[in-house]
Amino acid sequence: MKETTFESLGVSGEIATMLKNSGITTPTEAQILAIPKARKGGDLIFQSQTGTGKTLAYLLPIFEKLKKAAATQVLIIAPTRELAIQIGKVAAKIAEVTGHEVATIHGGSDFLRESDKLSKIPALVVGTPGRLLDHIQRKRLNLSSVNRVVIDEADEILRRGFLEETEALISKTAADRDIWLFSATIPASVRAISRRYMKNPVEILLKAEEVNLKNIRQETVTVREDTKCDTLCSLINEQQPYLALVFCRTKERAAELALELAKRGYLADELHGDLTQAQRKRVLEDFKKAKLQILVATDLATRGLDIEGLTHVYNYDLPIDAESYIHRIGRTGRGGAEGVSVTLATAKDYDKLRKIEAAIKNKLVKVREQESRQRIKRRDNEKKRIADEKAAARGRSEKKPFKQRKVVKQSIIKNKKSRLKNKTKRK
Repeated sequence: MKETTFESLGVSGEIATMLKNSGITTPTEAQILAIPKARKGGDLIFQSQTGTGKTLAYLLPIFEKLKKAAATQVLIIAPTRELAIQIGKVAAKIAEVTGHEVATIHGGSDFLRESDKLSKIPALVVGTPGRLLDHIQRKRLNLSSVNRVVIDEADEILRRGFLEETEALISKTAADRDIWLFSATIPASVRAISRRYMKNPVEILLKAEEVNLKNIRQETVTVREDTKCDTLCSLINEQQPYLALVFCRTKERAAELALELAKRGYLADELHGDLTQAQRKRVLEDFKKAKLQILVATDLATRGLDIEGLTHVYNYDLPIDAESYIHRIGRTGRGGAEGVSVTLATAKDYDKLRKIEAAIKNKLVKVREQESRQRIKRRDNEKKRIADEKAAARGRSEKKPFKQRKVVKQSIIKNKKSRLKNKTKRK
């Protein structure tokens, strides 16, 4: 059978060459299914997990049909700043080839700078609901000529309470617009939008377990709440992740755990909604450049976060449901690479864990805490013995930390203490 290429899907040679130069040579299953349907026009519902290439699945047919006109023709709505930024970067890369203007609009960004971008009347605008409406109300953004609306991560947009804002944005677009819903799940709230605004939409459903979990080794470790942090550290020491994401249930818990890990000598920092956009950007850049080894985050990081080299995901706290679990562990095992996820579960978590296993149709490999910690302790003791012998042989100690690493660690701790102090003052 002849291999499917981007050109065979109708993508222009110039864009296909740009993709090839970026290391993207073969379309994913999601792209093979979505691009031909999207090129035909009409409304579309596409169910697909993150990590399946859905951003290009809708951007490629969009750019093939964009006109060279002084009018905003496409609106892409994203639930988070991080996802909006990620989409905007991909769109801007394609726009370099096609010559179109692209604007990315989101909370936390400079409003005047965004206004300057919108004054150029970009052909494509991607943004978060609240900030998009702000620009509309100030008459900086006109959507009357938009004939295609993409709602990315539609289930997450509705879960975050952006239904009214999303409907308000849709109402500002052209009457003959096409609406494309891309969503990891299709709950009743997403169906409600399709019934109100879409006409006979084409549905493409890509099952989560077929695309998202096969490259990820999933484990669970039984822990007690009072030993959870110690167990996490032991697992990190044993598994030696290149880059690791650790998920916590709340912002406060993420901040506390990140500080504790930094105190113990790990290059760790936090990512959650209490950080400013500048702080988020700095932390993500440090993580992408491997200046940090561990990023402790809330579920804010489950959508729109694509980090090359992310080898491990640790669920310090269980997610609220199976969908959130899939999104969390889907940060690793991307692009065909192998990944590892470890869920720390206490006795009270067992019922929720069983529901997750039933939903993903997979049993997590269980490791008893006592057995794991004994094995890790033996390994740590052996490493210490070898290090001591080498130090003694050379006549000097190797226990002093690398100077630059110590400076980075102290800087991380200082930043965290400053954040906690400022937060206390605000309260």
